[in-house]
Formats: sequence, structure tokens, C-alpha cells
Amino acid sequence: MDETVAEFIKRTILKIPMTKMMTILKAWDFLSENQLQTVNFRQRKESLVQDLVLLCENKRASLHDAALLDIIYTQFHQHQKVWDVFQMSKEPGEDVDLFDMEQFRRSFEKILRRALKNVTVSFRDAEENAVWIRIAWGTQFRKPNQYKPVYVVYYPQTPYAFTSFCQLRSNMPLLGQALTVASNHHKIVKMDLRSRYLDSLKAIVFKQYNQTFETHNSTLRPQETLKLDVHMDSRIIHENRIEKERVQRVTQETFGDYCQPRLEFAQYKLETKFKSDFHGGILAERKEPLRCLIKFSSPHLLEALKSLAPAGIADAPLSPLLTCIPNKAMNYFKIRDK
Repeated sequence: MDETVAEFIKRTILKIPMTKMMTILKAWDFLSENQLQTVNFRQRKESLVQDLVLLCENKRASLHDAALLDIIYTQFHQHQKVWDVFQMSKEPGEDVDLFDMEQFRRSFEKILRRALKNVTVSFRDAEENAVWIRIAWGTQFRKPNQYKPVYVVYYPQTPYAFTSFCQLRSNMPLLGQALTVASNHHKIVKMDLRSRYLDSLKAIVFKQYNQTFETHNSTLRPQETLKLDVHMDSRIIHENRIEKERVQRVTQETFGDYCQPRLEFAQYKLETKFKSDFHGGILAERKEPLRCLIKFSSPHLLEALKSLAPAGIADAPLSPLLTCIPNKAMNYFKIRDK
């Protein structure tokens, strides 16, 4: 086994948490069950890694085998990447083609290699018919950097692909071309949608977030969630109940009973001309629009927005600019004067 492959496997195994070590190695399916049983998984991690690398050396692991292990590790730790969404389209009236995996792989790799000599491309079929693609970029004079790859998750016979952050931005047009040609599409555009949570992005673009999840308290009636002081004036109790029921109803109509897809932020860029009833002044003479950037962030932004009105922090209903994120499949917005 090549020294660079051994080092690649070593670094990948070192990243794997001990709690998931056996699960990932079994999913890799390179080392047999009998070989894994010869390894002491209770020893120090450094010693464990040496034993596993030695087994890989004895079995003459290739760069393809090492890349496959890296893909599996990334599948288990998707949230460590930031994912962008790309949407492809066909010509008007063109039918959906039957998907041939082997043809897709050959076409995809051929397009990359035609433009770039030093590139490593690896594929893995995943659950839900997803194809995971790992691309390690090189240059005309340098071998591919296996430690800074870009990952692509493509769902066959759909127009959507998800890509991790690519440090070599100049290679993104080539990647887009490979995707469109291999999947028999004609155009690809980057959507204004990004998150660390790949499952949530998939739920948004495939409109699945309102079908498979329910909130833990969705069966409660609004009045059952109210805790009112028995010593309060009955008129105040009545008014509070009516308002809280209205807020609950509007929130439910806006967000539904299901758990929201997980996004960490929403960004709004505002461009507007200064407007005033008073004449003169520095801003009135300004030809360039005023620009500002507003960013809402939270570990679970949409659930946080959903809780604002019931908590009394905001009025119901919330602004459509905040509530339209899943429906429009966007968390980057540009707001300009009409």
C-alpha cells in the first residue's frame, strides 16, 4: 500500500469518534468481520489506528478504498460541512430520462478529466437513492489534495444537487457542467439556500417538511396550554384566552403542526433610495442607494421564529419575509425598491 494512502486512512480513522468507530468500519466493508475481531477496540486510539492501518496495508488498500472510507465518515458527520443547493432544469417539453448509474458515473468523471488531468472522483450509493460524489481537486502540475475535497449529493431523476463548500471556487463551473451533462440537464443555478443540515435542505426543496414530522404538543388544544391565575378578573381571563387562541391559530396556520427544517440563519440585504418630505440635505442628494445587511441566526432558526408570537415577543402574524423561508426555499434575500 502506498505511503500516501496509509497516511490518508490513518488521518480519516483518527477523526472517527470511538463511539462510531465500529459502525463506520462495518459500513466501509473493506475489513472483514474476522479481521475486525482481531483488533482490540479498548486500547488507546493511537494504538488502535496503527492496528487498523496495518490490516489495511496487508490487504493493500487503494486510494479508492481510502476515499470511500472518507465518504462514509462524511455521511455520518454531514453537519460538519456547509451545504449549498443547486437546481438544474431541462429544455421545455423535454421528458425525464431513465437514470443509468454507470452511465452517470462515466459521463461525470469523463467531463472532469477532460478539463483537469489531476483529479480524483469517487462515488457511493446511499439510502433514498442518493449518489454521494467525492472530488479531490488537483492542478495541471499538482496531484489532488485528498484533505480538501468537495462532496456532492445528487438525487437521480430530480433537478437538485447539494454540494459542500469548495475552496477552489474556479472549479465550480466545471463541476456544474459535469452535473448537468451527466444527469441529462441543460442548465444549473445556485439557489439562495444554505445550511449545515443536509436533511433539512432536502426536506425544503422536496417539500417534505410538512409530511413526516409533528411537534410534541401538536395534539394539545390552545386552551389546554394556558395557565391562568384563578384570582384574575374574569374579563381579563376572557380577553387573554381569546388573544392567545388567536396567536396559536395564526402560528399554526403559518408554520403548521410539524417540526420545522433546521436552518441556522437567514440573511437580508436591503437596498433603498433615501426618501424624505424635506428638501435638501446630504442624503437627499445621494445617488447611490442605502445598503444594509440584517442577519437572523439561531441554532434552529425556524423553530425560534415559530415560538416568537406564542411567547409574546412578536405580534402575530410574523412578517412574510420571515415565514416564507421554507416555501421559497431561500435563506438569502435581496430587498430592493419596487
